[in-house]
This record gives sequence, structure tokens and C-alpha cells, in this order.
Amino acid sequence: MSPTAWGAFAGLIGGLGLVLVAWRVRAMRPRLPDRIAPYLRERPATSGLLAEPRTHTPFPTLESLLAPVMSDAGRVLERLGSTTQNVRRRIALSGAPLTVEQFRLEQMMWAVLGLTGGLLLVTLAGVARGLNVLAGTGVVVIAAVVAAVARDRWLTRTANRNQHAMLEELPAVAELLALAVSAGEGPMAALERVARTTRGALTTQLEVTLGEARAGTPLAVSLERLAARTSQPAVARFAEGIAVAVDRGTPLAEVLRAQAQDAREAARRELMEVGGKKEIEMMFPVVFLVLPVTVLFALFPGLMLLQVGL
Repeated sequence: MSPTAWGAFAGLIGGLGLVLVAWRVRAMRPRLPDRIAPYLRERPATSGLLAEPRTHTPFPTLESLLAPVMSDAGRVLERLGSTTQNVRRRIALSGAPLTVEQFRLEQMMWAVLGLTGGLLLVTLAGVARGLNVLAGTGVVVIAAVVAAVARDRWLTRTANRNQHAMLEELPAVAELLALAVSAGEGPMAALERVARTTRGALTTQLEVTLGEARAGTPLAVSLERLAARTSQPAVARFAEGIAVAVDRGTPLAEVLRAQAQDAREAARRELMEVGGKKEIEMMFPVVFLVLPVTVLFALFPGLMLLQVGL
């Protein structure tokens, strides 16, 4: 690489740095609403001990220093399609004990790892075959973006897997609740017994529901929140059915047995649909691989005899 190209590359990097510094200094200038907000803000109605922690990592000083950069990076990630509402919804569906800020921090860490991997790859390629600045910069940027998108896709996959596990556990949990209620226990005690004796994705959500109920939220409202935290219609109907039964005083055991039967029927229909799709997918190797080879083996001896005869 010629000295002129190196000088142009260094000037480009320096110019980009100056532009970023000027943009950041301009963004840090306080606006009028920000200046008068501390004098108009209302006092919190609850104790500060119940507030969420302001730091999300074991390094609060470093997190405070990088907070402006992280907030700008979060806005950039939102422009890529991962909005805050969408991320919050997927975190609720996955059942992970994360906040949106913690997820953004993990996404940035994945992007930094991708950036590091891209730099390492570009460096090794430059040592072996020479450095192309434009191609190397593109590879590094693409590696960082792919890593950030991969973390977002991993959250979606975790949410889908958690929802599928809840659907699989629903019949057993409904039957256990029906047995506990038939034995004479109340709805709250039956839910506590099932939460103690089982483990799984649905049990975790039941524990969250019981925690809200112990904190003072009505059990029907907590169950409605459970229905809102799932994307499976069967699980939502299960929670809403229990909430309606608790609210109106209808026989809960029969409702739970009916919910378990509906869940089994839904699982059977889903299994048949998956089996039908797999059967269609199995036709592709049969038609495009096995059948041509069979025809070739059947025709090859005749073709060889014809060739010998000619």
C-alpha cells in the first residue's frame, strides 16, 4: 500500500473522529425542557428502596461513563428494526430476567465481539495477501452488524422456545391444578402447590403470578397479566379461564379439566400439522435424489448393451 493511500486513510479516520466529537459536543448542550425539568418533577410516591437499580453491570463507574454512548447506540439499534416495545415484548415472552437496557448492553457487547473478530480476520488477511482498506472496513462493519442482529435473533428464538415449552407443559399443569382443587384446596393454594412440585417455563410464569398476588394484586388480575405475557392462545385461555372462575365463583375443577383437554387437542392438531409438513419435505429428496438414481440404475445396463451393439 502506497504512502499516499496510508495518508488518505489516516486523514479519513481523523476527519471522522473530529465529526463525531463535534456532533457529541453539540448533542450534550442542554435544552430548555431539560433545564427546567428538575424544578417541575414530582416527588415519587413510593420509597426509593423499591426503585429499579440505575446500574445494570458490576462496574457502575464505567457504565456511567459509557451511558451516553450506549444511549446513542440503542437509538441506532432501534433504527435497524428492533424497537423498544418489540424488545420488551420478546423479553416478556422469553421469561428472561432482563430489562431493555440490559438487553441493549448485551447487544452492544456482541457487536464489540463481532467487531473484534472482523478486525482479527482483516489483520490476518492483510498480513497474508495485503490490506485493502475499503474491503477491510466493510468486513469489520458487517461483522459488528451481524453480531448485533444475531443477539436480536437469539432473543426471538428464546422467546419462541419458551412459548412452545409452556404449551407442552399446559396439559400436565392443568391436570395437577384440577386434582388439587378437587382435593379441597383453594385456587391460591393449588397454584402454590403446583409451583412447588413442578419445574418448567409455565411454572416460572405461575411463580411470577403468585408473587404479584402475594404483593397485593388480585389473583384474577395477576392471571390476566399472565395471559398477556404469552403468545400461545391455549395458555392465554387457560389463564383467563381460571381468572373468570375465581372472579365469578364457578366450579374451577371442571374448568381446569376442560382446559387440559383443549390443550391436548391443540397439541395433537399441531403434531399432525408438523407431520404433514415433514411428509411433504421428505418428498424432495425422494423425487430429486432417490428417484433419478433408481432410474439411472434401471436404464444403465440397457444403454451399455445398446452402445456395445452399435
